[in-house]
Amino acid sequence: MSEIGDSIYGLAQKLFPICRSITGDGLRKTLRIIQEEIPSLKTFEVPSGEKVFDWEVPKEWNIKDAYIIDPQGNKIVDFSESNLHVLGYSIPVDQTIVLEELQKHLHSLPEQPNAIPYVTSYYEERWGFCLPHSQREALQPGDYQVLIDSELKAGSLTYGEVLIPGEMEEEIFLSTYICHPSMANNELSGPTVVAFLVKWLLSQKRRYSYRIVFIPETIGSLVYLSRNMEEMQKKIIAGYNVTCVGDDRAYSFLPSRQADTLADKAAKHVLKYLHPEYEEYSYLDRGSDERQYCSPGIDLPVASVMRTKYGVFPEYHTSLDNLDLITPAGLLGAYEVLQKCIEVIETNEHVKVTVLGEPQLGKRGLYPTVGTKKSSQRVRDMMNLIAYADGTRSLLEIAEKIQVPMWHLLPTVKKLKEEGLLA
Repeated sequence: MSEIGDSIYGLAQKLFPICRSITGDGLRKTLRIIQEEIPSLKTFEVPSGEKVFDWEVPKEWNIKDAYIIDPQGNKIVDFSESNLHVLGYSIPVDQTIVLEELQKHLHSLPEQPNAIPYVTSYYEERWGFCLPHSQREALQPGDYQVLIDSELKAGSLTYGEVLIPGEMEEEIFLSTYICHPSMANNELSGPTVVAFLVKWLLSQKRRYSYRIVFIPETIGSLVYLSRNMEEMQKKIIAGYNVTCVGDDRAYSFLPSRQADTLADKAAKHVLKYLHPEYEEYSYLDRGSDERQYCSPGIDLPVASVMRTKYGVFPEYHTSLDNLDLITPAGLLGAYEVLQKCIEVIETNEHVKVTVLGEPQLGKRGLYPTVGTKKSSQRVRDMMNLIAYADGTRSLLEIAEKIQVPMWHLLPTVKKLKEEGLLA
């Protein structure tokens, strides 16, 4: 499996230099590269000005270059060196101004003096630069030449969608965002892990159908919901918002607003057995697209499984969230956890024992003739499964009740079905 982690990381490396935003060519280029991994990904353009619930698709933003030249003629802040140097959605500017005036357009983090902050202004027109606070403090009085070669125009917002049919129309939903510039964990870990989950899903026999979206955060989920909400409400039985899944420090879980959906139960079950040290958050700690999917009136069963949660790791929304922060092992771990969540949902079903009283296991070859500690536990798990298989509980609920990982019960379920003892 380690080669999958390496491949996910390699895709992140390829995508890292691109300047992404909630609209624009960076978004399109990102989707084209992901399409190389999953050709079934379809892209859609939504025109600027389109009404989406209480919001409106903004103008399209693209940028070619940006820099600051100091009084000595040195280029001290350069977009070509880091696309985080420019305030996201900056309007164009080309002028010479004094330091005092320039300071009004600068953003830095005194508490992280060597980091470039990530700052945006999507819905209010302004311009600005982001730089390390140590560099900002060293600026000397004088005239500074500032240039931002950007364009705000009527254009469109781009998103990607993959629909994978299964035996049933009911769907499992995965959503991830592709709207941040060069940041690795908060941006690229989500879409790269999801891309490889899609490749895995396409190779599997599937009970459920799958709906997977690659969107700009917030406005993208609102756009997608405005076009697909009724169908999603009818079909989606569980979903996950995938972000911040690349480091190897921790696992985290953030529930849906209802906190008791199938998505919540499956994720908590998987994390309890695979990574019991995981951090559990409240829906009050939300901050990504689960805000839209779980909002009143929409109420989709969408939760979030993460490594270190957004807003918690110190590198969050800075240039320190680079390719050194994520690892192949960290990405692979998240991939495996989400894969296991999907497998739990796929194999979950209500089962009912077909005989009255305890079944005679010995005559069916299901009872070991030599008892060991391991075989005794298997029999106990089998008898506990049978004891609660009354047709009212799902396998996941039974597994929780008898305190066994659900995937450990599946071979037993298969044998009991073969012997006609479970329906």
